[in-house]
Amino acid sequence: MSTAPVLHLVRHGESTWNAAGLLQGRTAHVGLTARGRTQALAVARALRVAAVTVVLTSPQRRAAETAAVIGRVLGLPVRDCPGLREQSHGEWEGRPAADCAAALAAADPDWAPPGGETGRELHTRAARLLRGLPTAGAVVLVTHGETLRALVAAACGLSVEEAPRELPPNGTVVDLRPVGPGRWERAGRVPQLR
Repeated sequence: MSTAPVLHLVRHGESTWNAAGLLQGRTAHVGLTARGRTQALAVARALRVAAVTVVLTSPQRRAAETAAVIGRVLGLPVRDCPGLREQSHGEWEGRPAADCAAALAAADPDWAPPGGETGRELHTRAARLLRGLPTAGAVVLVTHGETLRALVAAACGLSVEEAPRELPPNGTVVDLRPVGPGRWERAGRVPQLR
């Protein structure tokens, strides 16, 4: 019987758009701030105690830059994983996040801004990604806030309606330990690394 891997879900370090208060979504070109690079290094150092076998990342620049630091510190190659991209917010991307926050938080799981991805579509994508992971060891998944929440829900057997509402801060690690094939539970969190 195969076992599921230990998962270390990492939200990328602070990006230039996080600092500016802009909604990012799938916007690909947004890089890290100096603070974000410091957070990435702190995450990498915290993960040195884990028996990590692979580092997978969203190809979006802010996540890829975070993953590159983690890979360098751990001495592991980093592989792009398109399934780890952030939820698309369509035409709303680039707007002030504060102007969109209430509508996004209250959104039905089957609604999205024009051209965006629904919460249900994101949850389905997260569940599909989890089914394709290696079957043993420890895996680092560098991703984004909304995608991280969907991964936690799918991994713990929660529906999209039951998904955690909390958005993990930048530079956070959420650890999930396997409780059976394809099933995990939350094992804790490395405190936000500033």
